[in-house]
Amino acid sequence: MFRPAAALTRTAIFLHRWMGVALSLIFMLWFLSGIVMMYWSFPSVNAKDRLEHLPVLDPATIKVPPLEAYRVLLSERAPSQVRLNSFDGRPVYRFRTGRDERLVYADTGLEQVQVSQEMLRRIAADWTGPNAGQATEAPVTEPDQWTVQGQLRNLRPLWKYSFPDGQQVYVSGINGEVVQYTTTRSRLWAYLGAIPHWLYFTPLRVHQKAWSNVVIWTSGIGTVSTLLGIAIALWMYSPSKRYRYSGEPSSIPYQGQKRWHMIFGLLFGVLACTWAFSGMLSMDPFPTNTGGPTRPTGLARVANALRGGRFELAAFSQRQPSEALRAAGDFGAREVELATVTDEPMYVATSAAGTSLFIPLKDAPFTDFGQARVAEAIRRATASTPLDIRLMTEYDAYYLDRHGEKPLPVLLVTEKGSDAARYYVDPKTARVVGNYSSARWVNRWLYHGLHSLDFPWLYKYRPLWDIVVITLMLGCTALCVTSLILTWQVLQRKVAALTPGQPDAAEELSAKG
Repeated sequence: MFRPAAALTRTAIFLHRWMGVALSLIFMLWFLSGIVMMYWSFPSVNAKDRLEHLPVLDPATIKVPPLEAYRVLLSERAPSQVRLNSFDGRPVYRFRTGRDERLVYADTGLEQVQVSQEMLRRIAADWTGPNAGQATEAPVTEPDQWTVQGQLRNLRPLWKYSFPDGQQVYVSGINGEVVQYTTTRSRLWAYLGAIPHWLYFTPLRVHQKAWSNVVIWTSGIGTVSTLLGIAIALWMYSPSKRYRYSGEPSSIPYQGQKRWHMIFGLLFGVLACTWAFSGMLSMDPFPTNTGGPTRPTGLARVANALRGGRFELAAFSQRQPSEALRAAGDFGAREVELATVTDEPMYVATSAAGTSLFIPLKDAPFTDFGQARVAEAIRRATASTPLDIRLMTEYDAYYLDRHGEKPLPVLLVTEKGSDAARYYVDPKTARVVGNYSSARWVNRWLYHGLHSLDFPWLYKYRPLWDIVVITLMLGCTALCVTSLILTWQVLQRKVAALTPGQPDAAEELSAKG
């Protein structure tokens, strides 16, 4: 007699078993590497790293005014950004127009055009420090494990400098910038964390589309597999204990690894499912729902009110950069940006620690704009949009940082009567440091929320968050271990069944399973 429920259960078990055979090892790697990624990620070079490796600017070496330096480029467009820092140990202006950036030396007024091999060697040696030793160099014309990211493709050829102490520096042969830096320690943690977690294996990762599809389909099939496992476990579970185990009534019909697999599945299956699903969302499989950051309607002028406005390079002739640096005293400026802040042109100096010093063209330098001044600038620029502006002294659900590096306190700027669009402004530096709009709720809650468990009621309490997340990941790892053992048993049975003269081994394995 045909029983639809029994047939459906058998089909679900069949699909769950063979999906588990295909993905059990990957799932276990995901959870173990996820623990590592709580503390270590893939090596990279960010703005903070670049700042720390820049030398302190010496005002005596800055001899060419910015307007005169820009005229060297013979550009008809006004620059959208101007920064003064160092390149190859010399002060340079970095003029940006659109996506293009061109360098002019502030000591001679000549444009930096060609990057020589000797220059590349000096740049790499300056990055690692004087005690790193003599480096071996090699061209990197094809991606290796540490240069598989898509953003590095337009900067090739790269030159790799390997130092005796384990430091590796990748310098672009196009612009002479350090684009990647690794150490023995960072490479080790990447092999244990980011590489298996993101499936960042070089032969796969170099093919962007194929890698993306593999991650999406693997996590998607894993989500379906865990859903089937949860459904099977709930269907088979007997609250009345109609099964027998070791001669006693039992709610679970299985023995051995299958019993443990069902127990761990009932305890951690939902988490395994949500982690797989949110991991799939990280690849943006539904672009219309998980689009990138957007500027909320009605608040788009906030950023321009603080760090935008009309940029007039000629205005900085009132106070030359060398004079501004002398006014900064012993601040230790590594970089100076020529900017318009709250509608006033001024120099913004930044130290190695990331602190800012504001140097007006006429008045004395200062380090803090103040809440009132920043709030007034926002209101003046957005007069047609009623705003609520309040001081926030703790991280909230949409502005948070595991390492506590994002600035506090901040001004929370929202439209009156709605918090669907939010801007977070650092009143000390007059800079927008975060934003959120309701259009990004899928990314915030279904991706970050489920994948990192960064819910405010848990995330703000550390090390409680660490303990909870590691415990849950270890539970999911235990579930994956039982799945891996069952996978091995299934494959052994199939191999034994196909091997002539070994029926007893197959029967023995079937009895154990």
